[in-house]
Amino acid sequence: MHNLQSEIIQCPYCGEQIDVVVDCSVNNQEYIEDCSVCCRPIIFSVASAQGEVVSVDVRTEDE
Repeated sequence: MHNLQSEIIQCPYCGEQIDVVVDCSVNNQEYIEDCSVCCRPIIFSVASAQGEVVSVDVRTEDE
């Protein structure tokens, strides 16, 4: 079973705050998800430990 946690992040393109769901069953992961407001691709770097999100960093493809 996946351990999912909701996080609020700020889109690095449009600046809107969006709610995303993070899979906490993977310790360190990087993936791309489109912003639900401006539809631009956000790169997520997520660190989790013991089923809890430790950090969520977001950036543009150009960073």
